[in-house]
Amino acid sequence: MRHIVVLCGGKSAEHDISLLSTAAVIKNLDSTRFQVSVVGIGRDGKSFLRSDLESELELDPDRERPAFPSDNWISYLLTVDPENSVVLPILHGPCGEDGTVQGMLEVLGLPYVGAGVGASAVGMNKIYCKSILRAVDIPVLPWLSVNRAEWGSSSSRVVKRAESELGYPIFVKPANMGSSVGINKSHGRGELMEHVEEAFAFDDYVVLEPGIDAREIEVSVLGGFVPCASVPGEIVPAEEFYSYEAKYLKEGSRLLIPAPLHETELEKIKKLSIKAFQALQLEGMARVDFLMDRKSGEIWVNEPNTIPGFTQISMYPKLWEASGLPYSKLLEKLIELGLERHQRRSKFSVSR
Repeated sequence: MRHIVVLCGGKSAEHDISLLSTAAVIKNLDSTRFQVSVVGIGRDGKSFLRSDLESELELDPDRERPAFPSDNWISYLLTVDPENSVVLPILHGPCGEDGTVQGMLEVLGLPYVGAGVGASAVGMNKIYCKSILRAVDIPVLPWLSVNRAEWGSSSSRVVKRAESELGYPIFVKPANMGSSVGINKSHGRGELMEHVEEAFAFDDYVVLEPGIDAREIEVSVLGGFVPCASVPGEIVPAEEFYSYEAKYLKEGSRLLIPAPLHETELEKIKKLSIKAFQALQLEGMARVDFLMDRKSGEIWVNEPNTIPGFTQISMYPKLWEASGLPYSKLLEKLIELGLERHQRRSKFSVSR
């Protein structure tokens, strides 16, 4: 049986979402095919007591339970056999989705699911990501970026530029964060000042975008050099936009699968999702998010998520389910892709 090491938790503000995703992944991994071990990264980036992790996951008592082999993820990974194991990092946000953990797995020579170091880092960074997408003629909204030093020395100039070039409302986002953490929609100067300060609690760089009246469309992408795209889905948020609260804490948001789109719109979005996946050199999985102007129908790529949510309500597995690939088979395919990538790259010469 193939040994699957599920890595979860993490230092980011998305720690709790990782645990929700992990519980769903464990439920859908075929226990007749895989030997599953679960190792947690604590909020301090170090240890996560096995007893605490097991209780927080709230696993189904009627299913075969995975192993919880260690309190310390770093020491445990040093013991993992790369010949029979694949690491499944279910880590959302910084210090997990951004290439940091992937770099450690590369150094240890362990196969893992998902994008590599560089692609993970770029996919997580909204500034780099938008720059690359725009360079290959993939439509993205105009944006401004500001770092902590610029804001501290000339916040008024930044605000005036944003008002002039973007106009209200303005979305304020940490450059490196997911699950809508730290994102706000500013309707005036006072809110903008407040929201930028809040975003700096999560990153040293903040992105400002025009707050257009848009539909939120998402596509799940799966594969390697020649990926495939799922049917698109649409988010109808319970709030003004799909905030962290609307995603995970409040009821009322709706997922429309498939999204109500004309055939030409559907095909354009699927082609753009694959083009973005390839342009960013992603592998394994990604959910590519789009914005579609309600009046004009114009479409922009918003951002990719290289480790998308895997909870029971998450779009990534639900879109593949609607496309004919059940959750358990999706996990099997991702594991296969991780093994293929590791075998391909292990042939490269790294020393002479």
